[in-house]
Amino acid sequence: MDLTHPITAADLLPKIDRMWEHSASKIRSIESVYDGSSGAPVFTVEGKYTARGWTDWTEGFIYGSSILQFDATGESSFLDLGRKHTVERMPAHVTHVGVHDHGFNNVSTFGNLLRLMKEGKIPEDVWQRNYNELALMTSGAVQATRWTSIPDGGYVYSFNGPHSLFSDTIRSMRALAVAHMLGHTLRGEQDQKVSLLARMIAHIEATLQYNVYYGENRDGYDVAGRVVHESIFNPNNGDYRCPSTQQGYSPFSTWTRGLAWVMCGCAEQLEYLQIIGDDELDQLGGRASVEAMLLRAARVTCDFYIESAAAACGIPYWDTGAPGLVYLKDWTNRRADPFNDYEPVDSSAAAIAAQGLLRLGHYLDAATEGAKYWQAGLKVVDTLLGDLYLSTDPQHQGLLLHGVYHWPNHWDHVPSGKKIACGESVMWGDYHLRELALYVSRVARSEEYLTFFNIASSDEVMPQKQTKL
Repeated sequence: MDLTHPITAADLLPKIDRMWEHSASKIRSIESVYDGSSGAPVFTVEGKYTARGWTDWTEGFIYGSSILQFDATGESSFLDLGRKHTVERMPAHVTHVGVHDHGFNNVSTFGNLLRLMKEGKIPEDVWQRNYNELALMTSGAVQATRWTSIPDGGYVYSFNGPHSLFSDTIRSMRALAVAHMLGHTLRGEQDQKVSLLARMIAHIEATLQYNVYYGENRDGYDVAGRVVHESIFNPNNGDYRCPSTQQGYSPFSTWTRGLAWVMCGCAEQLEYLQIIGDDELDQLGGRASVEAMLLRAARVTCDFYIESAAAACGIPYWDTGAPGLVYLKDWTNRRADPFNDYEPVDSSAAAIAAQGLLRLGHYLDAATEGAKYWQAGLKVVDTLLGDLYLSTDPQHQGLLLHGVYHWPNHWDHVPSGKKIACGESVMWGDYHLRELALYVSRVARSEEYLTFFNIASSDEVMPQKQTKL
């Protein structure tokens, strides 16, 4: 990445304000014409959102987008829209036992509504609070039941089954985090209490041990900061078997959205641990050990993104090992080209990664030790909000252009006359661009710092004795 021209969060405010103007029309367009009977909107085809059956993991992003739109603009119609659909459509996701996506679907909806109440942006209402809290407590416990034990801990397994540990799921640990904050535990056989905090930290530890590389000669492709999409375990005895991937090019290259999930997840969890008491963490290895594990992974993955995964403008191609990159000479030192003939970029990975860079920079101090990460994050935001990536066409329902979903399966639309997917949007890209813009604008305007866990006052966070995994 080219970081030779420093910018500030305030410099981006005009672009952010423009983004919210276009965002409003996109949300209204989807609401007016989209037929949800075939599933939640996933990606656009010729500018129109459509479903794609795999798992129904994107519905919370569309309703969460309406809630974020209200948060940023104060337009109450978007709050009404987001709240209405959350109540009508999201309960099925709260008790969904077949997916690893609770932190995406439910924290983006019920969690955002509860956060707005805590921040005073919507009136305190005991029944709304209780409803949202119940949804989040249930969601966290249900997510934690998807558990595979391994000799040194365990993990929440992906929709592929008990053998599969996805990198994506580190951000879904937000569901366990908020449920724990609200004083909830998972109950097992004979009323055995299972700590959601303990399971969350164990899952993170497994992810960072097996899915992140540290340049320690683990295999022939052990490059520091590289991330594998999936790790495979023997479900009979919990032994680790091999790296794998579902959406990347190879287990020995880095699918950049998987990298982005780890970057963002680590940085968010470092922030979350600041509100967890030492007495709770003492039972789980101690604060110093847990934070060191997260900080090490956050640094190494963010460094890899800056130095090896992103083009000069901060946008990555979909996989660092994509074979067509050989034809894009010196691509890391040039601006990404979404219209090339060889490999797609993935703007959605950039939107997720930027939040990881910014949060890590803030955690380390954006003016000193974290300056590199803070500047890299702002660089990505600046690029994403430019004319090449921000969709300003009123006929296009997407907000962030040039996102991809599953390029190995070629699910993504290739426009006529083109050889690769380009010009389309994905629902998680749109949502995370909005979340990213809200984060930066709050920092620029010295408003309340945006976190997923700002849902209860400190005296409402209930410390618990940690029990079994």
